[in-house]
Amino acid sequence: MMTNLFSSFDPSTSNSLSINWLSTLLFIMLVPMTFWLIKSRPNMLMEILTKNMNYEFNNILNNKNKGSTLLFISLFIIIMINNVMGLFPYIFTSSSHMVMTLSLALPMWLSFNLFGWINKTNHMFEHMVPSGTPAMLMPFMVCIETISTLIRPGTLAIRLAANMIAGHLLLTLLGNTGNKLSEIMLIGMLTMQMMLLVLESAVSLIQAYVFSVLTTLYSSEIN
Repeated sequence: MMTNLFSSFDPSTSNSLSINWLSTLLFIMLVPMTFWLIKSRPNMLMEILTKNMNYEFNNILNNKNKGSTLLFISLFIIIMINNVMGLFPYIFTSSSHMVMTLSLALPMWLSFNLFGWINKTNHMFEHMVPSGTPAMLMPFMVCIETISTLIRPGTLAIRLAANMIAGHLLLTLLGNTGNKLSEIMLIGMLTMQMMLLVLESAVSLIQAYVFSVLTTLYSSEIN
């Protein structure tokens, strides 16, 4: 019996050998070797996706530091694959936990800010006060900008985890009521679950895109 609604998302293995988190790298074992050796449809699809994401991130970065787009493309692919893998039965959804999302957001945010404060100190101070701010509001704007900068890794992590866990939780709640419904209600519930599964597939892609784009925007503000 579940102690609460979110206990179904808890890791079920022991703390000494938490095999659940291996699902983060499970896609490497499932990708066939032909993906890396010959031109296949999955390979072509990945190339098209990579080119489009490279074009998108280059526009955000104003075509500066072109090599840095590989970092954000890799981040997008990792999150997208983990989100999609979590839709399959009996696979642990690592991206619905703050341990995973905060481990992605915090190092990126910290590295951007360290780079900015060490190499572009004046620009970082200028960013605290937007242009055109009245002199009386400058102290308040500094406080607001500081708080908004400090909470960025938390908002990135919470946004991804909350969006991933919300749909899974709704699917779990609907599935637990299946044995108490009549045949007509059961058909309606299954139809609703299939629609939610399609919606969750779209959310998995969108949240990976949002996470990587916001990270790119935070980088472009400093560079």
